[in-house]
Amino acid sequence: MNASVTSVFVRLKLSLLRNGLRRSGGRRAAYIASAVAVLLFAALQLIGLIALRGYDHVDSLVVLLAAVLGLGWAVMPLFFPGGDETLDATRLVMLPLRPRPLVRALLTASLVGIGPLFTLCVLAGSVVAVAHGWAAYVVGVVGGVLALLVCVTLARAVAAANVRLLTSRKGRDLAVLSGLVVAVGAQVVNFGAQRLGSSGLEQLDPAADVLRWVPPASAVGAMHAASDGSWATALAQLALTAAALVLLLRVWERHLTRLMTAPDGSTLPSDTRPVRERGAPGLSRLLPAGRTGTTMERTLRYVWRDPKTKAAWVTSLAIGLIVPVFNAWQGTGSVYFACFAAGMLGIQMYNQFGQDTSAFWMVALTISSTRDAYVELRARALALLLITLPYATLVTVLTTAMLDDWRTLPEALGLSFALLGAMLATGAWTSARFPYSIPQEGHKNVAPGQVGLAWISILGGMVGAALLCAPVIALAIWLNVRGDGSPLLLPVGAVYGAGLTLAGLRLAAPRTAGRLPEILTAVSKG
Repeated sequence: MNASVTSVFVRLKLSLLRNGLRRSGGRRAAYIASAVAVLLFAALQLIGLIALRGYDHVDSLVVLLAAVLGLGWAVMPLFFPGGDETLDATRLVMLPLRPRPLVRALLTASLVGIGPLFTLCVLAGSVVAVAHGWAAYVVGVVGGVLALLVCVTLARAVAAANVRLLTSRKGRDLAVLSGLVVAVGAQVVNFGAQRLGSSGLEQLDPAADVLRWVPPASAVGAMHAASDGSWATALAQLALTAAALVLLLRVWERHLTRLMTAPDGSTLPSDTRPVRERGAPGLSRLLPAGRTGTTMERTLRYVWRDPKTKAAWVTSLAIGLIVPVFNAWQGTGSVYFACFAAGMLGIQMYNQFGQDTSAFWMVALTISSTRDAYVELRARALALLLITLPYATLVTVLTTAMLDDWRTLPEALGLSFALLGAMLATGAWTSARFPYSIPQEGHKNVAPGQVGLAWISILGGMVGAALLCAPVIALAIWLNVRGDGSPLLLPVGAVYGAGLTLAGLRLAAPRTAGRLPEILTAVSKG
């Protein structure tokens, strides 16, 4: 019976993968491309680890790799809840399955996929890089299997513990942090690789000495201990990994039992108590009266509540800070790198109507003249400026402080303000000229058939913003060549950026008022 349930779940996983690829040619091409990229990266990791065999301190490197793998498996269900349909165990609540056979079947089915194969390649490379002698290889094989099972079970336990949250709208908002994690992780890896390249692998020893006793990295640590003849240490680390696996299986089983027997919100009686009246939010009292304040509040609510808009803002805020700060931290940056913050945040002005999706028709009903369109665009730009201006200033001052180059601060601020104004201007114009829809479901940010519009809108607008900033850039270069006048860039950049913003809004307003039907059709396709 147990074997038949397990085989059914394995076939179910394969059927889900196969049927998912049959939906469209684009989905199939994207999956194949991502699979090839992941497998190629796994092969390079395997070859690289094999090439490190015999190097000093390579055991510390593989221990850290195993710890990073475990962390990745733990957070994967939180950031990508839709990445694997079998993570949602609520779809199985009506089946007559007992928890223990169900855990066994789901664990076996979870080993089918690109993620487990990538993990297996890294663990296999770790065995070859560290193990010396047939006994150490035996320990390596056992430890590798245990580490793989711990990683997969950890992901399943986390998903089962949070499945109610992950299948809700608020829970899906956790995916917005994925952009932040990717941005931070990329810079951390880049910084770490540079430090290792200059100082060697011995810098990893302190962290590895701790992590080699933390599953699943403890299974990899057992390989090195066996190679050194420390059999007691190796057995203790293997036992620790096995104990962690058993504990995770128990936790997973307990959450599955609760999930499949406890009622959820849809089966509980509704609360008939009256909802307490709330006063006007504090933000609305600070905004201007009339259409301007209403539009600004709506835009800021999109930033806070809409998952796609929030994801774009979180990613832009993170990357806009990470790039200049990390470069300054490494001593290779420049104060002018702070302009990256203004550039990343200025992108949020592009496709302003696309974030409204089909609800834009309610906005379109209130626009009957060029003046109405101008006020609408101006209010959206002001809402963005409430965040972008102080943030760009903060990043510039922080980068300047880290580099201790206060003389260049006025120039960097002036350039940032000019760039921000140019991007607000081009963003307003491209929002009216090249609108496109943002699908509400899934991870796509552009509706099918509108990818070309998105590229034209963003890349064309950025090129236009760069050209508009050319006079301020030329002035900065000229003043630096003369060696004086650098404080002049701050007022010049601020006034120039404000002028560009107003001019862009004036040019975009009549186009917006005249193309309302086309804009509504374009943004409603998702």
